[in-house]
Amino acid sequence: MLIHLQLPTVCSFSSKPSSSAHAPPRFLPSSPSPPFSSRQPPLLLRFRTSYRENLRYLRTLGIISNSEVPSPENLQHILSIISFFKSKGFSEPDFRRLFFHSPQLFSPSIDPNDFVPVFEFLATDVAASPAESCGLILRCPEILFSHVDLCLKRTLLFLRELGLEKLNLPTSLNARLLNTRVDKFEEKIRFLKSLGFSNEESARVCARLPAIFGYSIENNMRPKFNYLMKEMERDIQELNEFPQYFAFSLERRIVPRHLHLKERNVRISLQRMLLWGDEKFYTKWK
Repeated sequence: MLIHLQLPTVCSFSSKPSSSAHAPPRFLPSSPSPPFSSRQPPLLLRFRTSYRENLRYLRTLGIISNSEVPSPENLQHILSIISFFKSKGFSEPDFRRLFFHSPQLFSPSIDPNDFVPVFEFLATDVAASPAESCGLILRCPEILFSHVDLCLKRTLLFLRELGLEKLNLPTSLNARLLNTRVDKFEEKIRFLKSLGFSNEESARVCARLPAIFGYSIENNMRPKFNYLMKEMERDIQELNEFPQYFAFSLERRIVPRHLHLKERNVRISLQRMLLWGDEKFYTKWK
């Protein structure tokens, strides 16, 4: 009885058959064939080299620090996340920014397929191109963790009802607006109405100054409104005509210019008072 011994195959080097099945074996006396055990280290070395190369690659992207040594499984998972983002149009320089703003994107617990609905929302509902979608996400990576139906679609509908357009453009403002909950918007609307604006006027103010949704009511808007009413003795109609007033610094712009004009007994519109550059403003009213 013949016993056939079969060694496990580690990798396949060639699929081509021998040129002659009956050709005698060729030996190189000066270089004898090493035993099987001595052929294992090169295979192990190739594995380690591949791991080191991947580790070095992730470090160049800024995703892994020099002190981190992830397991091979976690390293492969991070590479799969990178492949996913690359398939959506992200380039290698983008990953450093993504990791800086949202390191949890590359966590071992992340399944990149969970982000697919957000990409579909940006492409279909927001009508953003692949490049615009990448730009919006780069400016607010947290949007990837938002629920499309419960949050993003409701926000988009609210913003469009206010009259905001071109939300597909990859600006920081658009990205953060899309990722803001509707109740935050409604809070600003209620505050404006408490100042004396009608519902329509409040909506119009927000449409003309969308950045207002990012302003703190107590630390920004209320102090500016009080100064406008009490110290500057203006009325709400001027604020209705120029809501950009809320965008200027109270300490560095509004107060110094108001006092400068008051000393000269000059009263001008809020727009002329605040929009002009320092040189033009202080040259005009010396």
